[in-house]
Amino acid sequence: MKFLLFLAFAAALVAQETRREQTNRTADDAKPSSSKIPDVYAVDGQFDRVITLRFKFGADLLAGIEKIVAEKKIKNAVFLSGAGSLRGYHLHQVSNRDLPSKNMFEKDPTAPADLISVNGYIIDGKIHCHMTLATPDKAFGGHLEPGSEVFTFAIITIGVMKDGVDFTHLDDKNYR
Repeated sequence: MKFLLFLAFAAALVAQETRREQTNRTADDAKPSSSKIPDVYAVDGQFDRVITLRFKFGADLLAGIEKIVAEKKIKNAVFLSGAGSLRGYHLHQVSNRDLPSKNMFEKDPTAPADLISVNGYIIDGKIHCHMTLATPDKAFGGHLEPGSEVFTFAIITIGVMKDGVDFTHLDDKNYR
């Protein structure tokens, strides 16, 4: 009986929400902003095509996106929308205001949530995807990490840019 209680306690510990903070140091953190780089710039382009992904029960959102990006040879794209529900989630958010940047990773594999929206970019084949989630108590969001498992279904729509669009520096924190 004691062994069964121990197993139940250990299982509950594994499935609980976890948080960990990570500092993202780079050699350029102390570098000042350059007057040669504008405060804001625009990238003009047009969509080549729009792709809608449909995920089934139990699928991992990030793994599914990675699979389609590779299969469809997507280089630069924009996440246009997303909806559905999750059985559990894993994401990170920024957790400080000064360089070096810090991220807070939040994971709860047993917390169901509605997938309210998906946005972000695919930059040179690299996925930079954010999502907004909601539970009966709160709405929250962050950068998608492995381990966000679909519940009923999920739908994500991606606008694939035409060749020649340069998203190179969009998410480069050192391009300043």
